[in-house]
Amino acid sequence: MTPLNKALFLDRDGTLIYDKDYLSDPAGVELIPGVRDALARAQQLGYRLYLLTNQSGIGRGYHTLADTHRCNKRMEQLLSLGTPLFAGICIAPEAPDQPSLYRKPSPRYIHEMLARDQLDPAQSWMVGDREADIDTGLAANIRSAAVCTGKLARSEWAALPAYKNIPIFDDLAAFVKTLA
Repeated sequence: MTPLNKALFLDRDGTLIYDKDYLSDPAGVELIPGVRDALARAQQLGYRLYLLTNQSGIGRGYHTLADTHRCNKRMEQLLSLGTPLFAGICIAPEAPDQPSLYRKPSPRYIHEMLARDQLDPAQSWMVGDREADIDTGLAANIRSAAVCTGKLARSEWAALPAYKNIPIFDDLAAFVKTLA
């Protein structure tokens, strides 16, 4: 029997790069400190990396899917960990009020990757800075972890009763230090 693989499903804005609402210019991509080393360490530990990002600015008409691809490419260049860095990328372009299959908190993308890449749900995580990120992981029946580099500070996470059992980390680097 083939052993199952472990994975990190990562939000982009507020988790890997600074959240600049409706980012469309690759020149605005700025890595959160420690992210490069954290991703390199996760890879060394055998984790496959997946990017799962809501980009409602596309659906709202603020920027294009091509803009998002350029920003992702710039992020990968800044990370300088080789390309493709991610085993899969899911960009949900819909605005919140538009019908969607993949917009977080939908677990659909994670379910598809678990099956496609023989990922072990018990060794897979969704990591992000918003409730929708955590809800996605929970809905997919994988682990979820919150980081405080985006929209919510540690005290704000702690004040949300629905997430009292979710581990909270200062940043992605602190989270990755707990992985084996």
